[in-house]
Amino acid sequence: LSFIRRILRTVCHLDTHLFGCSAAAQVKTSRETKGQFLSVNMAFSVGVMSAMYLTKGITGAHLNPAVSLSFCVLGQVQWGRLVPYCLSQLLGAYVASALVYLVYYDAIMDFSGGDLTVYGPNETASIFATYPSEYMTLGRSFLDQVVGTGMLMLCILCLGEKRNTPAPAELIPPIVAVIVLGISMSMSGNCGAAINPARDLGPRLFTLTAGWGTEVFTCYDYWFWVPLVAPPIGGVMGTFMYLIFIEWHLPDPDQPDNDSALSISETIKQPEHSNFLYRVASL
Repeated sequence: LSFIRRILRTVCHLDTHLFGCSAAAQVKTSRETKGQFLSVNMAFSVGVMSAMYLTKGITGAHLNPAVSLSFCVLGQVQWGRLVPYCLSQLLGAYVASALVYLVYYDAIMDFSGGDLTVYGPNETASIFATYPSEYMTLGRSFLDQVVGTGMLMLCILCLGEKRNTPAPAELIPPIVAVIVLGISMSMSGNCGAAINPARDLGPRLFTLTAGWGTEVFTCYDYWFWVPLVAPPIGGVMGTFMYLIFIEWHLPDPDQPDNDSALSISETIKQPEHSNFLYRVASL
């Protein structure tokens, strides 16, 4: 049973990347005649939704090491599961990239002329992993990933909060998909909106072994560590923002609302004209 669950976790992440990287390959190799930038954003979002529906009831649909780490910090996931989750997510992303490469092999070779590179108009490395725009510095790139992942955690933590406005359990996957779509549509211009260490490292490792070479790690001043380190930091920061500014201010359903009880009692004791003035002042 434990082995099957590990396989399902791998399949879960494979599903996400198979959609997204396939869309990236289709758009890139067709020179945007068979899709545009938005197509890639939407495909990754559909992959997130389908992966959550596929395994949410079995593994909790852990797709992102940064999210898994944040839930460990919250005490909702055991720390002992963090490493197995992350390894499964990484393996799923690697296998998905290999499948995309096999499916789009002819298109990739025709587009690149057989020269697998990271730079230039015919580069194909960005089909799989994320890379920064040439104008970005490492510091700004780091901030970009921290903010994007922080927004992800800030938005998804409220979905199951019964003291606020919880989402129906069966609708959480499409809602999360829309959140991912919103982030990728608004925050992917700088660095590709990885917001997920496994989503970036798994495909990057595949390109290393498939012919792109070590340049996938050395390019852009060794930029590869940014989507590996910044998302976990951003996820934890987003989690604490949610706790400090939202969760700790929500009412406790097990305790009566003392303010409401006091207002009612004061209203009963006051004369009718004072009662009217009190209601007006309350408005």
